Amino acid sequence: MSDVAALQHFVSKYKDLKAEIAKVIVGQDEVVNQILISVFSGGHSLLIGVPGLAKTLMVNTIAQALGLDFKRIQFTPDLMPSDILGSEILDENRHFKFIKGPIFANIILADEINRTPPKTQAALLEAMQERAVTVAGHHYKLELPYFVLATQNPIEQEGTYPLPEAQLDRFMFAINLKYPSFDEEVEVVKTTTSDREVTVNSLFTSKDIIDFQHVIRRIPVADNVVEYAVQMVSKTRPDNSTATTLVKQYIDWGAGPRASQNLILAAKTHAAIQGKFSPDIENVQAVAHSILRHRIIKNYKAEAEGVTEEQIIESLF
Repeated sequence: MSDVAALQHFVSKYKDLKAEIAKVIVGQDEVVNQILISVFSGGHSLLIGVPGLAKTLMVNTIAQALGLDFKRIQFTPDLMPSDILGSEILDENRHFKFIKGPIFANIILADEINRTPPKTQAALLEAMQERAVTVAGHHYKLELPYFVLATQNPIEQEGTYPLPEAQLDRFMFAINLKYPSFDEEVEVVKTTTSDREVTVNSLFTSKDIIDFQHVIRRIPVADNVVEYAVQMVSKTRPDNSTATTLVKQYIDWGAGPRASQNLILAAKTHAAIQGKFSPDIENVQAVAHSILRHRIIKNYKAEAEGVTEEQIIESLF
């Protein structure tokens, strides 16, 4: 199959996928889109939202529709690295045997990731970056495709361990979940308080997803679009001559090169789901908020004056 035919096939499969997910998830269209863009771009996502917005249900439904193995890890202050990676035990023949932890799945939901100490966060970091883990000196490859979708509660800060910048940078997207609209909430209450059971069909295999990821990576990008993405990221750095006034006033640290890479990859996927054969500047802008909001570090002045990341990113356009 040619790349053009593969992209056209991808567009029709993507529409079916959205319809399958919509059987269970009411609204949240933009959030679902962003999670799927990160999946087909091969990146990880951080979901930020208050409890009760169906983050777990959403990830579980997406995993089912994609036909992927799904595991949920509830992060707690006493969670140890071995609890997620697995550990070696002595078997009946007195040989060490490795028992795999929940990290060995295609989609990992890291629930309330900021509730666990840095040591356990670091164990997850290796899996996210290397798609492999090291236990007792042995290197174990994780099965592809592999995604970490982590959730974070923005309200409770007591007893939490904020994610270090290095780990935040590993997430392609930081996605803000908002409350549903009135009509959506009415629909949610109707469907969840009845006896109706919904079956989510698996529309993809692991191989399909990996194949589509390769097709998306082969999408050509015009030089001016790449330069636009790199310029946008450069403007987030306060010491850069192109930095905007808002950045110079309110930002301590800007985004690194990984942001530029992610902007182009996500723009390719964003273009592909619309049936376009090459991304343009509009596609870059469409994914910019989710890619940059967790990579720019505001200063105290920004906090005091109530300047948001969204306003700063908007100024880069």
